[in-house]
Amino acid sequence: MMRVKLADVCERGSSNLKQADIPGKSGDYPVYGASGYIGNVDFYQQKKPYVAVVKDGAGIGRAMLLPAESSVIGTMQYLLPKSVVLPEYLFYVVKHMHLEKYFSGATIPHIYFKDYQNEEFTLDDLNKQHEVVTTLRKVEFVIENRQQQLQKLDELVKARFVEMFGDPIMNPKRYPVHQLSEYISSLTSGSRGWAQYCVENGTEWFITIKNVKDCHITTDNMQPVNAPDNAEAKRTKVQEGDLLISITADLGRTGVVTKEIAEHGAYINQHLSCIRVNKEVLHPLFVAHYMESPAGKEQFTAKNQSAVKAGLNFNSINSLKLYVPPLKEQEEFITFITQVTKSKF
Repeated sequence: MMRVKLADVCERGSSNLKQADIPGKSGDYPVYGASGYIGNVDFYQQKKPYVAVVKDGAGIGRAMLLPAESSVIGTMQYLLPKSVVLPEYLFYVVKHMHLEKYFSGATIPHIYFKDYQNEEFTLDDLNKQHEVVTTLRKVEFVIENRQQQLQKLDELVKARFVEMFGDPIMNPKRYPVHQLSEYISSLTSGSRGWAQYCVENGTEWFITIKNVKDCHITTDNMQPVNAPDNAEAKRTKVQEGDLLISITADLGRTGVVTKEIAEHGAYINQHLSCIRVNKEVLHPLFVAHYMESPAGKEQFTAKNQSAVKAGLNFNSINSLKLYVPPLKEQEEFITFITQVTKSKF
């Protein structure tokens, strides 16, 4: 076991293949790009397995382990392993180096081998490399299976929503349709300028769009913050049961504030709106699932205020329409969600 640099264990290679030249060709040898497999050709550039890194454009720094007798297009960089390192071991090493941090270029980002070739890592002997690779393969297999299970559980919730309430677009049931404004008791948006309060040892949380998705608010990547004691902080502090909706970028991403988040203390930024609904008529989680349904997404798209920069205002939110089943039926759906959530964890 010893510390080595990336340049000690692999050689750099480049490609002059263009993606536009691949369609229409045929052969036995695959060609790959930043998004994966592109097509087949009747030649190959690399005889042995290798690691490829995206060096230009979207996804820079992402690593792929690719098979023998294959090629990549010019936006990819070949990393050809020397005899001291297994290709799969090199792949796991490069994958966790986060090479995107070496990017340059404002319009089209690039990374260059000369900038990251001195990245250091621990190189085990070949026998140990085999052990490490075998273990990591097993771990990734477990993770992939678990992700598939979680995806199926999410699909189960969506199917249950349609089963109970009908498809809001294709096959709606006869529930009364109302504007969301009829049930809103409070509507506010976050504020700018929170960067000065974000600190590593912060005692509360700062919620951004990245935390809000698919009716959930994730806490594993919350930004810690020490909030000021002022009116703006009080206005943007969330409460249990608040419905958060993204009003810029990916419009309509929703999540409901849990008891854990509310008790910890959390605030929203300017890209989110916070809605408090009349819980005697609407359950916030039901509203979230309706807004994440095709019917909700369709409304967010229609109400977008700009073709250049996505955005919603309070009028747009107030005028959102949804059907309102009896609260008892909503609560039955929430009970089902709770059971599914327990299965996830």
